[in-house]
Parts: sequence; C-alpha cells; structure tokens
Amino acid sequence: MGDRIASRPWHLWLTGLMGVAWNGFGAFDYIMTESRNAAYMAAFPQDQLVYFYGFPLWATAGWALGVWGGVAGALLLLLRSHWAVLAFTISLCGLAIATIYQMAAPIPASLRTAEALAMTGAIWIIALLLLWYTLRMRGRGVLR
Repeated sequence: MGDRIASRPWHLWLTGLMGVAWNGFGAFDYIMTESRNAAYMAAFPQDQLVYFYGFPLWATAGWALGVWGGVAGALLLLLRSHWAVLAFTISLCGLAIATIYQMAAPIPASLRTAEALAMTGAIWIIALLLLWYTLRMRGRGVLR
C-alpha cells in the first residue's frame, strides 16, 4: 500500500482533492436545486427560481452529466484510474449541453451579470484544465 501512495506525484493529490472540492460544490448545488431545498433556494430571487425550475429535461441531464462526471473524474484521478479521462470527457459534454441551453434560453436579467459570465468562464476553464491534466498524467503513465 505504501508504494502505491508514494508513486503518486504530489500534484496529483493536490489536483484531485481540489477537483473533488470544486466538483463537489457543483454536485451539492445540483442536489439542492433539483430537490428544491427551501433553505438553499431562499438565497435566489423569484425570477431565478423560475428559470432554474424551468430547465427542460435535456438541459438538466446535461447539468447532471457535467457535475457528476466531474466528481467521478476527480475521484478516479485520485485512484490513478485511466477511467478519469472518460469521466472528465463526459463532464465536458454535459457542460456543453447545459451551456447550449443557457445560451438559447431567455435568461433573467439578474443572471446577465459580469459575475455570472465570469463564473461560467471559470467552470469551463477548470473543466478543460482537469481534462488536460488527466490526459498528461495518462501520457506519463501515472494512470493505470
């Protein structure tokens, strides 16, 4: 067991743990929104609630693939599994589906802010970086 832990580069631990935390928050947000948790959703204005609750099934499915693919990818990365590449790829596909909906659907004015745009950009950048890093670790033989 000690050899398996020692063979992981330190940056794999850092990236994997940060990936679990980042994607874990996305999964938490997904669960709270889809379960319509009153305490959590109370932080959002009514126009945003109408928007979130009005997602069609295909957009919700994309969101689910995005967040759960990211969680799985980060956990698989920590386990040094080559399946992390597939999980992060699925996550990106889900993110693309959700983004298409966000670009096509009428968005409430309260969500058309620089902060919301920056958050969407950050999600894309982090998802792409996680896939890139995982591909590099696979190429270096770190993943099995």
